[in-house]
Amino acid sequence: MLSRGSVAIDLGTVNTLVWVDGRGLVLEEPSTIAVDDSTGSVTAIGTAAEVLADKEPKDIRVIHPLRDGVIADLDATAEMLHSFLRKSGALSGPFKRRAVVCVPGGATWVERRSVVAAFGTRRPRCVVELVDEPVAAAAGSGFDLNAGVGGFVVDVGGGTTEVAAVAGWRIVRAESLRMAGNAMDEAIINATRASLGMILGQRAARRLKTELGLTGGPDGWGEAVGLDAARRTPRIEKVPADLVASALEPVVAAIGSTVQAVLSDIPAGLAEDVVRGQVRLSGGGSLLPGLAERLAEVAGIRVTVAEDPMRCVVRGAAAVLAAGGAPGVPAR
Repeated sequence: MLSRGSVAIDLGTVNTLVWVDGRGLVLEEPSTIAVDDSTGSVTAIGTAAEVLADKEPKDIRVIHPLRDGVIADLDATAEMLHSFLRKSGALSGPFKRRAVVCVPGGATWVERRSVVAAFGTRRPRCVVELVDEPVAAAAGSGFDLNAGVGGFVVDVGGGTTEVAAVAGWRIVRAESLRMAGNAMDEAIINATRASLGMILGQRAARRLKTELGLTGGPDGWGEAVGLDAARRTPRIEKVPADLVASALEPVVAAIGSTVQAVLSDIPAGLAEDVVRGQVRLSGGGSLLPGLAERLAEVAGIRVTVAEDPMRCVVRGAAAVLAAGGAPGVPAR
């Protein structure tokens, strides 16, 4: 028998969210771990580790153990998960519990097994159930999957963009694009270096992305602090909005093309549900200014940002947990 206190987890490239049955959302921290290379010991995990990113303290290596939505460093992921679960007070005690964990819809069998393995190294008594992120995002975006309602969701995370048409708890058509928020940040970093001779850290690029996006913001520019590429000294620069928008264009265009491809392949019987329910945007990347309007032009139907989009996936996973499992989804 499974005990109350089981968890739903959005194990994301940028952030990990933990929902505990009976308590709700208890943890939301960066998917980051810091290791002291001189001793091999872990010095910080989550928020405490993320503040060290880009700062390169001596002997400290900051690791983001997930890449493009899947595990790139199994040991670091297991250590990070163990710390988050301990911090959240989840899975403690002698009882057997469940963990519903979201994975990208395009994750391979090997990648899915690595998620299960990350739990097994520290939590052998935990029953792990994997749920495709698009299904969780759809449930968390407000689609009534229990009633068999169909819908269309675009979940723009840190490492992947999940575009899917769903019906009930099943994916009907889906594409997983390994290009999302992190790719946008890198594009801005590359553009500011090439055009302005300035080296930005990821956090500075992320601020420009959220302030300016595709719309340009209120002033048509954003202030950023970085390093002069030639002198290697600190520098403050007003970054033009059109520079940011043009840097984001290839990523946004790829997302738009994926939306168009999936929409063009849905069955006729699902079309009415999609039009009535609208295309719903979830994930942190959905907050990019101008993205919803741009995708609406591509889709030809209204696109809306889901309520509390950064927590849609974990809310959907929590719905699976509450229902005792999504129909047809086996536990591992």
